[in-house]
Amino acid sequence: MISGCFTALITPFKEDAVDYDGLSRLVDFQIGNNVSGILGVGTTGESPTLSWDEHNKIVDIVADKTGGKCKSIAGTGSNNTKEALAATKHAVSVGADAVLLVDPYYNGPSSLEIRKEYIEPVASAFPDTQIIPYIIPGRTGAQLLPEDIAILSKKYSNIKTVKEATGSIENMKRTRQCCGSDFTILSGDDALTYPMMTDPEILATGVISVVSNIAPKAVVSMLSFLKEGKHDNAKTIMTGLKPLFDLVTVQTKEKTPFGEVVCRARNPLGIKTLMAILGMPSGGCRKPLGKMTRNGVEKIVKIAKKVQVNDSEIFKPLSEFFNINVDERLNNPQNIEGLYYKNY
Repeated sequence: MISGCFTALITPFKEDAVDYDGLSRLVDFQIGNNVSGILGVGTTGESPTLSWDEHNKIVDIVADKTGGKCKSIAGTGSNNTKEALAATKHAVSVGADAVLLVDPYYNGPSSLEIRKEYIEPVASAFPDTQIIPYIIPGRTGAQLLPEDIAILSKKYSNIKTVKEATGSIENMKRTRQCCGSDFTILSGDDALTYPMMTDPEILATGVISVVSNIAPKAVVSMLSFLKEGKHDNAKTIMTGLKPLFDLVTVQTKEKTPFGEVVCRARNPLGIKTLMAILGMPSGGCRKPLGKMTRNGVEKIVKIAKKVQVNDSEIFKPLSEFFNINVDERLNNPQNIEGLYYKNY
């Protein structure tokens, strides 16, 4: 059974090139804080905008550096089954422990088609590799349903885990009902990890986390307490982490010449912006993701300052590993320059 904290690692850039040295440092940081595993090139890793050469090289680095230390999960999903097969073949060849298959995006297959024409071909071709369906309809416009997940789990011994990012508690409960007690549900949403792990009708065993990019030790500790049944201890840590959950989607109201609009900066823009402010390997996002508004950046700084005041232990591991003075980074206006659009 897969359990614990799996960091959905960002892909750091310098200008528009992948910063492979920075990536290696981020992997070392995660391993040093005892994560259960690292997911390379998922949504947070900006997989849609990477070339397959870049994609595969990141998988190589993560698999190599995690070997024998923690699990390596490679994002190999696509909206093209042939690409998913090719990416999975590469991931398996370099030693990835598991692959993550996001529902095929944009072309909108039914759940039946996702099962028969996408998941099954990969599971059949790589029977010794764990295949983890990734359900996130808000991103993909498609959804592998609990009933089809259950059919897959009964047919294939290498499909025993799902990354659940539907945001629907009822869908999660239905997955447990259909798949049974020996099936693993991982949270795909940091904000829902605590309720998913404590709800007896869901009983998730861990999270594929965005927030652990900057707070791995705290997320690992929270999950350890939950596993031990120490819910009060876990809740204390969750309270300290809670402001960071808002980094996944940073929503602001902005004025335009034609009236006010809502601007939504979606993952990984928020987490990468904070990492850049703190001085961690990050860089910007690859187009068409770009920058945030000034209001958005100021909101991120406010979130980080709140965490630092309420529980400075959360940022302590990154401060020590990267030799960062967190208070100085958060209070120096120069550290936000260039991270936002000057005009809407």
